[in-house]
Amino acid sequence: TPEVPEETAGPFPADGSNGVNVLTESGIVRSDLTSSFGSAAAVAEGVPLTIALTVLDVAAGGTPAEGAAVYLWHCDREGRYSLYDPALASENYLRGVQASGGDGALSFTSIWPGAYSGRWPHIHFEVYPSLGEATSAGAKLVTSQIALPEDACREVYASAGYEQSAANLTGASLASDMVFADGYSTQLATATGAPADGMTITLNVGV
Repeated sequence: TPEVPEETAGPFPADGSNGVNVLTESGIVRSDLTSSFGSAAAVAEGVPLTIALTVLDVAAGGTPAEGAAVYLWHCDREGRYSLYDPALASENYLRGVQASGGDGALSFTSIWPGAYSGRWPHIHFEVYPSLGEATSAGAKLVTSQIALPEDACREVYASAGYEQSAANLTGASLASDMVFADGYSTQLATATGAPADGMTITLNVGV
């Protein structure tokens, strides 16, 4: 099992490294990311998405990493990040933490992210050794990004509300993306499903 590469967390991590820290807030540990939690109540609209990750321990020969915690975040259908975009400064949707089970697996329910200008469609994540480390914004094992497959993006972006994403995708490519240009074999998710019923992406994450 190859290790997933270290990538930039970008300007909108909300992990305390750039302003706000959502990791230490009560409610961040959740599988459904579509709505904001706490005192915020916005719900992200878009094609339903299940994000299924399996965390594998590279040093242990690729066996499942039980109890590892993943903090995952991504932009909304309009390409905006909660807590940073001026319109979403008090919202925290599309962010959450889950711990892996004995099989190394964990999953999130979300919406398919939009494509904003200058980047290939992607999902950010950080892997922590435990839930305790994650919710105290402690020591990370890796910060990386998931690349969404092109065919599935085109299919989803034909849906109502994703018009700007469809336009932005035409000017983007995995090969020229600032994060994925140096290789994305361990970061490219597999997509199944249909926009009308909901999509699923799966990825093995070697740490």
